[in-house]
Amino acid sequence: MSDSPDSPDASPQPFGPPLWRQLQLTAVALAAIRSGTSGTVAFEAVPSELRPGVQALGFQVLRWLGRAEALRRQLAKRTPPPVADALLCTALALAWDPEIAPYEPFTLVDQTVEAAKRNPGTRAQASFVNACLRRFLRERDELVAATDREPVAQWNHPRWWIERLKRDHPRDWQRILAADNTHAPMTLRVNRGWGDRPAYQAALAAVGVKATPVASTGLQLQRAKPIQELPGFAEGACSVQDAAAQLAAPLLLDGLLGLASRTEPLRVLDACAAPGGKTAHLLELAGAEAIELTALEVDAGRSRRIDQTLARLGLSARVVVADAGRPGTWWDGQPFDAILLDAPCTASGIVRRHPDVRWLRRESDTEQLALQQAMLLSALWPLVRSGGRLLYCTCSVFREEGVHQIDAFLAHNTDAALLPSPGHLLPQSGGIAHGVQDNALGDYDGFFYALLEKQPTR
Repeated sequence: MSDSPDSPDASPQPFGPPLWRQLQLTAVALAAIRSGTSGTVAFEAVPSELRPGVQALGFQVLRWLGRAEALRRQLAKRTPPPVADALLCTALALAWDPEIAPYEPFTLVDQTVEAAKRNPGTRAQASFVNACLRRFLRERDELVAATDREPVAQWNHPRWWIERLKRDHPRDWQRILAADNTHAPMTLRVNRGWGDRPAYQAALAAVGVKATPVASTGLQLQRAKPIQELPGFAEGACSVQDAAAQLAAPLLLDGLLGLASRTEPLRVLDACAAPGGKTAHLLELAGAEAIELTALEVDAGRSRRIDQTLARLGLSARVVVADAGRPGTWWDGQPFDAILLDAPCTASGIVRRHPDVRWLRRESDTEQLALQQAMLLSALWPLVRSGGRLLYCTCSVFREEGVHQIDAFLAHNTDAALLPSPGHLLPQSGGIAHGVQDNALGDYDGFFYALLEKQPTR
């Protein structure tokens, strides 16, 4: 998930399908997410013509679900059946604050009741939903004030998540939680094989799209646009990639490409490569002749997305479906000059783009994922040549998946040296990393980076 494309919220269509139908489908998606389905899968199940509006509503519901569930507990002594509860919480999440409600609260209530009546699965609860929402309209201020005392309602994250951030980032936890409930920007990475950043910025301006330079080759759009409206996107002019994610390729390759004595391409491994954004960035930076790149992905379906990404950009790599943690099944025995390990993680740094993550994750997931990260580091480190590098990164703000992981690795691997690295980048933080301020990334997601170099054995 850490390299997934930006998912800017779409806007409900003003002359689109009736609101009650969109609310029905939003509630269905919410019920699926509550049962363990990812938001990506849940929204892909929505008919394509309805998906933009439903996803926009769904993202807002997920951002304020903690508040909605607290309000529902105020309104109903017993939890209603799952589908009816999802519909009720959908309405409460959208209507609780008139300043951010996408429609007038009275309209939302009327259309929610209509949605309940028109669905056989919720028809029996239509009167109950109506009664709860009418009471909410009458007593909104008192009910909202009553829920202000609940941390989950105030911050719209699970309690364990809030407590973990308090421990991990005692000075910044409130800012991180607040950032998670905002809209993520749409950020592009300009393909150097197409042209330079100023040229593409000018191409955007020519079609009325304002953009600000970020990172080394990025442009952050003032307003999100459908990718098919971006100049040259289909021909590979740019890719959608968060500014913090754009740090990976230059961090790994900096200082390696300019080796004067080198006569052969760099052997580079992208160990967890899908959907291929960082793979492509490595190739764009180095040039096809300078590196020999292997992209691994354990899931065959996701590996096809790497092929699609590379094909659009006119790039090529050796794409292998294999488990990075089992080198004996795919490694040819020749060491790599550089390895990118974008490890599986909680995705706690990209909640702005994937607001379902906070409700899908369980506290125990962090420990299980940390064990997997440690296993991958242990399996891949022997594949790095002496003097070579491994870049470990996660799209997580949890220290257990970042600095704690690397501290433990360094303690057990005396041939590893930590090179200058960003460390923990906090979402929308302006670049706070190890106390150093860097505003060059603009508005970006939470990440962790540690660049390790293998020292010669003595």
